[in-house]
Amino acid sequence: MDENQDTLNVLRKLQQKPNSNQRELANSVGFSLGKLNYCLQSLKSKGLVKINNFKKNPKKINYFYVLTPKGIAEKTNLTVKFMQRKMQEYDELKKELELDQ
Repeated sequence: MDENQDTLNVLRKLQQKPNSNQRELANSVGFSLGKLNYCLQSLKSKGLVKINNFKKNPKKINYFYVLTPKGIAEKTNLTVKFMQRKMQEYDELKKELELDQ
């Protein structure tokens, strides 16, 4: 899987369930906890995600992940690119099958 696909998967999961903890997110996208943490920090530094923690929580481990407008635009862009790549793969496979017949 490439970096764009990883980014798209994380952005999709964050938008679906913004109050997930990192362990849940890591499991849902198939990352190690360290890789997910690195990815989240990268998304934050690019301005795609805001990470807010619940200050009043005594455990101080609950976070809320919010896609910024820039993050939503990037998710949309990556989704379009993903769909274009899949349509191209489909067309190539279809041509291969036609040649085999």
